[in-house]
Amino acid sequence: MTNHLLSFTATLALVAGMAHADEVRVYNWSDYIDEDLLTKFEEETGIDLIYDVFDSNEVLETKMLAGGSGYDVVVPTGTFLQRQIMAGAFQKLDKSKLPNIDNMWDVISDRTSKYDPGNEYAINYMWGTTGLGVNLPKVKEILGDDAPVTSWDLVFKPENMEKLADCGVMFLDAPAEMIPAALNYIGEDPDSHDPDVIAKAEAVYMPIRDHIQKFNSSEYVNALANGDICVAVGWSGDVLQARDRAAEAGNGVEIAYYAPDEGAQMWFDEMAIPVDAPNPEAAHKFLNFIMDPQNMAAASNYVFYANGNLASQKFLVEDVIGDPAIYPSADAMENTYTTTPYDPKVQRTVTRLWTRIKSGT
Repeated sequence: MTNHLLSFTATLALVAGMAHADEVRVYNWSDYIDEDLLTKFEEETGIDLIYDVFDSNEVLETKMLAGGSGYDVVVPTGTFLQRQIMAGAFQKLDKSKLPNIDNMWDVISDRTSKYDPGNEYAINYMWGTTGLGVNLPKVKEILGDDAPVTSWDLVFKPENMEKLADCGVMFLDAPAEMIPAALNYIGEDPDSHDPDVIAKAEAVYMPIRDHIQKFNSSEYVNALANGDICVAVGWSGDVLQARDRAAEAGNGVEIAYYAPDEGAQMWFDEMAIPVDAPNPEAAHKFLNFIMDPQNMAAASNYVFYANGNLASQKFLVEDVIGDPAIYPSADAMENTYTTTPYDPKVQRTVTRLWTRIKSGT
């Protein structure tokens, strides 16, 4: 009887192990990959790919820090990655299983090492800047031909926002991006962790709060493309997706993206393996697959974001590699800044401040 029970238990364990061996679960940002790549991965590896999406770092972080997320690969932004590494949420990469890591771009790897020293825990997936998505004809109709479309003045000056409110303005619901942008605009250090400095962002937002239609980190893409709004503070690749959707629709909407003259935040979305990933072996296979130059190029060609894979650049379409809004010049990259994660006490201050800003009270 006991032997039969042991045999049955061993069989169950073997079946469970086979299930893990044949499945990998990935949690990525919404609309952030060419879905043909998902099919290609399954065909090449024989591994079933379960692919789920989220639309804010805060959603991902809540899942990660609660433990037992059930995912093998997740895609936090650099600042969130750093905080999660410190919390023990990720496992180190086994680079012996990642031969394609040699394709990565040292310029980007040097920057991501600020969040992940030695790039021990993650690889770069995409990177870009946070700036202004503008419906040029509408904005110039309202503010004139000399509208400050390349400046934060466009959205941070109350007199501009009052006029633009009728055609619609959306901001990211991302305090780690929006508070540094306001601090940078007023000449403060965008990476300040001083609560007294951070509090100065409130004076930038409150005079314009009533003119902001919505804080959302995904809806602005379609809203821009459809002409439902005329300005969005958003991520470079999202705005360029909106631009291309509008062009494909032939709806007369003309969208442009600008990294503001005063400086724009540079961000990095990183692929990492949770410490409790059910199938780390398959996770490494997925990361190595993504780092194949042609696969990484296919992802960038689809989402119109820059990536951290140097070898992929020869496979990028000209509309991607040749667009300075996607791959900025060296001089333009010098006019960017990066931020580091807030400690828990400062984070609570930031969260309360952002709640007040969004509510307008």
